[in-house]
Amino acid sequence: MKYVELMLEAMQYDFMRRALLVGVLIGLSCAFLGTFLVLRRLSMIGDGLAHVSFAAVALALLLSASPLLISIPLVVVASFAIMSLGENSAVNGDAAIGLVASFSVAAGVIIATMARGFNVDLMSYLFGSILLITNTEVLISALLSVAVLAVVIFFFNSLFAVTYDEEFARVMGLKTSQLNYLIGILTAVTIAIGIRVVGTMLISSLIIFPTVTALQVARGFKASVLIAALVSVTCVVLGIFASYVFNLPTGATIVMFNAGAFAVAFVIRRMSLA
Repeated sequence: MKYVELMLEAMQYDFMRRALLVGVLIGLSCAFLGTFLVLRRLSMIGDGLAHVSFAAVALALLLSASPLLISIPLVVVASFAIMSLGENSAVNGDAAIGLVASFSVAAGVIIATMARGFNVDLMSYLFGSILLITNTEVLISALLSVAVLAVVIFFFNSLFAVTYDEEFARVMGLKTSQLNYLIGILTAVTIAIGIRVVGTMLISSLIIFPTVTALQVARGFKASVLIAALVSVTCVVLGIFASYVFNLPTGATIVMFNAGAFAVAFVIRRMSLA
């Protein structure tokens, strides 16, 4: 009863309502994109772009600019670089992600040093802070999240075809290269707008965990997407409330709920196969 009262109390605060709104939208975006990325073995692109967002946030703080407005274009450019390197037969996808990620971390550390070290603001972007989400960031995040969801839904069939058999999709006349870049752009935008809630170091887990959890129990592609969305939103909401009630870091708490959901789904799958 005490915890319920604390949760109701939390809803009286503007920052909690902002965090829940942004968190739910980001959770949905990550779940929708995660299904395509995981099945195409591109899930680590989220981790690579998260490292880029670290450098972008450090640069924004150095310039006293909006981290969100700096992160979005830089992370999108980085996704183009990863896709372009991946299309080069001499550099495979994993290596391309590693090159961009390592360069970005090095650049971020140098920029942070120039900005007189890892201050509190930078740490909040690394691991998330629902207390610092502004109304402007809520508006930008909401608009971009809705745009990501709309694009995924509109191009769902084409993305599905590319995900399962890119060569066949190309033969059928689909512009697979453009669709790959579209996925890269959507992932980059989602990574950039998610850093306030779970941080740059944890945002990729929102892409991977819900999808892998859904794949344990789902039967069919659409079912995987829907279950991943349900798991993602549930874990985000529970994580935000739990972080408030128990005074825990929000991003890490959300990830732990996702890990718990995966463990349950994994056990259920093992029991069904026994």
